[in-house]
Amino acid sequence: MRLKSVPGDSTRPITDRVKEALFNIIGADIYNASLLDLFAGTGSVGIEALSRGASYVRFNDRLNAAVRTIRENLAITKLSRKADVIQMDAYRLLNGAIDRTFDYLFIAPPQYKEMWQSALQAIDRNIGWLSQDAWVIVQIDPTEFEPIQLINLATFDQRKYGSTLLVFYSLLNGEE
Repeated sequence: MRLKSVPGDSTRPITDRVKEALFNIIGADIYNASLLDLFAGTGSVGIEALSRGASYVRFNDRLNAAVRTIRENLAITKLSRKADVIQMDAYRLLNGAIDRTFDYLFIAPPQYKEMWQSALQAIDRNIGWLSQDAWVIVQIDPTEFEPIQLINLATFDQRKYGSTLLVFYSLLNGEE
């Protein structure tokens, strides 16, 4: 099903190739899982998760156009009942009250602004967002990657697809 795009160039949609690879890595574990799509853009990652059996997705984006597009795409796919769409600054959300845990947290912010690092550090400080076996998945340009100091999270995998790098993190203490 073809999803609507966010007007303008404010978002960076995931390519079909990378999205397919991502869900091949996650596999059947997405079934009945929950996902927080933090810089959601069109909502395509969360919608893909729902279409593969995720029980719940929270979409977050701070842009009006993105939030409108996500709601339209959820209506087109008839997946609205399993989702919430909120419009908020990602850092305010992550540093705010934790109201549920997620099995997957997907971070794909605008490129070249070190936003992925700030979001990852906020999650590292507020691990209550994560279920025990949660994965945090970062989508960035490979040139943006650099190891960052974390207390509760550790990298366990990286996959490069052309100009896209997926970096996978899980909780320390053997809780992968």
